[in-house]
Amino acid sequence: MKGRWVLGIDIGGTSLVVAAVPVAGGKPNAIRSESTYPERGPEDAVKRIASMAEDVIEQTLKAEGGCRKEFVGVGIGCPGPLDLDQGLIFTTPNLGWDGFPIRSRISSELKLPASLDNDANCATFGEWWLGAAQGVESLVGVTLGTGIGGGYIERGRLMRGASGSAFELGHTTINFEGRPCACGNRGCLEAYASGPNIASRARDALTVGAKSVLSAMVEGDLNRITAETVYDALLDGDALSARLIQETAELLGIGLANVVNLFNPEMIVLVGGVSRAAEYLLDPLRESLSNRAFSSAVDACKIVPGSLPTTAGVIGAAGVFVSDEVA
Repeated sequence: MKGRWVLGIDIGGTSLVVAAVPVAGGKPNAIRSESTYPERGPEDAVKRIASMAEDVIEQTLKAEGGCRKEFVGVGIGCPGPLDLDQGLIFTTPNLGWDGFPIRSRISSELKLPASLDNDANCATFGEWWLGAAQGVESLVGVTLGTGIGGGYIERGRLMRGASGSAFELGHTTINFEGRPCACGNRGCLEAYASGPNIASRARDALTVGAKSVLSAMVEGDLNRITAETVYDALLDGDALSARLIQETAELLGIGLANVVNLFNPEMIVLVGGVSRAAEYLLDPLRESLSNRAFSSAVDACKIVPGSLPTTAGVIGAAGVFVSDEVA
């Protein structure tokens, strides 16, 4: 492939991230990030992404030399479900953008060819291409952040399914009468173990009288509690926060036990904001998984935190573009 750079774009429920990624693989350059503000709508996001991308291009060429033709395309990672053939967002529970032609709009704004894939697929591909899962033949990626996503790579190929919606791990049901989920279902894994829902469970516990330093940390305004707040309270020795993280790990273990029994992967890599608590999640997650999955499959599967905690999405989005162009 001619050219040196691909733009990687990671569209998340919380942040928009843009960076220049070498076509041959390597450290991303000129990373830019802004809050998503999904309530402003997708057109606003596209305009801001284009502005960030132009800044990334300018700064990269200023530092590395060359001309704009050094940028050969754009890889976009976006929450789904998506229509990958048409480049459309079907629906996004954590963004609220439905039926939007995200690929063509960004391609048009930047005048570059673009690829589109699920953001969790991109993060998984990033860890496989340049991160903790290099060389792994059968890989499950789990993104833990505003939502919970999943990706599956078999022998270097992302498994996307018949309509591009494969491996929506966060929307597998773990409790058929459970908490309502933004997707319209009840009892989804995401309704318990995503960042916002960890915070929501903390608020629920405090509302019914649980004692915790969390209340003081947010000066009594429970709406200010985030998963980050819960993690900080955990480090401060807070018992409620420790219980919430323990329960989160156990619930993730339940969801991943189903994955391990279905796909028998060589590795599971955890990526995203919630994975900051990986040292507190991994042991109870492994125990929960071991109690529910076939021992031979568990023994064959490593569970590791990603090595690209803030860049897996943009690296993977760029890598998917390169992979699609080479294929």
